[in-house]
Amino acid sequence: MPIISVFFGIVIRMYHDDHPPPHFHAAYQGFEAFVGISDGEIIHGDLPKKAARIVRQWALDHRDALMANWAHGEALEPMEMIPGADVDD
Repeated sequence: MPIISVFFGIVIRMYHDDHPPPHFHAAYQGFEAFVGISDGEIIHGDLPKKAARIVRQWALDHRDALMANWAHGEALEPMEMIPGADVDD
């Protein structure tokens, strides 16, 4: 599963040809969650509250890039790295 971003110890991954709805996987210190691209909300799993807030805001800030990667994944094409929340302006 390609890593598409890493920030504050949070690792963001996406599977190629994954099931709907469009989402990504966020892992942090033994926690893992599936996070919806449309709203940044946790669909399944769990993250600590602070990590969940950071991931949600990052997802909202990068929704277009995440959807582009989702489309690449559906087409079995390489995904692009997305800047992390620790380097955003």
